[in-house]
Amino acid sequence: MMKKAIIYLCLVSIISSCADGQPGQNNQFAILPKPTAGEAVATFGGGCFWAMSEALLELRGVNRVVSGYAGGHTKNPTYEDVCTRTTGHAETVQVYYNPKQISYAVLVDAFLYAHDPTTLNRQGPDEGTDYRSIAFYRTPQEKQILYQEMAKMNASKHYANKIVTQVVHFKVFYPAEKYHQGYYRIHLNDNAYLTSVSMPKIIKMRRAMKAQLKPEFK
Repeated sequence: MMKKAIIYLCLVSIISSCADGQPGQNNQFAILPKPTAGEAVATFGGGCFWAMSEALLELRGVNRVVSGYAGGHTKNPTYEDVCTRTTGHAETVQVYYNPKQISYAVLVDAFLYAHDPTTLNRQGPDEGTDYRSIAFYRTPQEKQILYQEMAKMNASKHYANKIVTQVVHFKVFYPAEKYHQGYYRIHLNDNAYLTSVSMPKIIKMRRAMKAQLKPEFK
């Protein structure tokens, strides 16, 4: 029953979002930006990308965050495709950041705090492989940092159970539809899912990463 309720909420949200713009336009895919000079890119998946994109965007040194899909085999998947759990993709975010202001290790910590990395294929009421905890590395150094930060968090006993986040070499990221981009800020006041499921994740991350937040979020 819970799963059906969440699916219903998501469908209502999609219909509401599509109605906000001109017919058909919100279903178009977002444009994936190229990193600017001096920018680095990181990709994470930690449940619904509405919450994760907002959480990581609030960090000092993060310039942009794009919601999308990664980790699967289907090219250019739609949201509906990913929801069938036949594409292999997870809901993910691609983070564009200034490495002079925020390190990859700090981003990894924020990612781990912004969701529950100890639940396999599940985040709260959201269940399925598309909601799995997954982190993508682009270099051997990033792979090492991912394992180091997860080991530190396990040792700290921040979570009662051990982290089950997948660590995977990055291949490709597909941007999601336009209506998913910045969804949290646009629909916070008209979507019960955001206030009941997404907001607690963001608040938890803020508390853990207070020193790394942009001034307006402290």
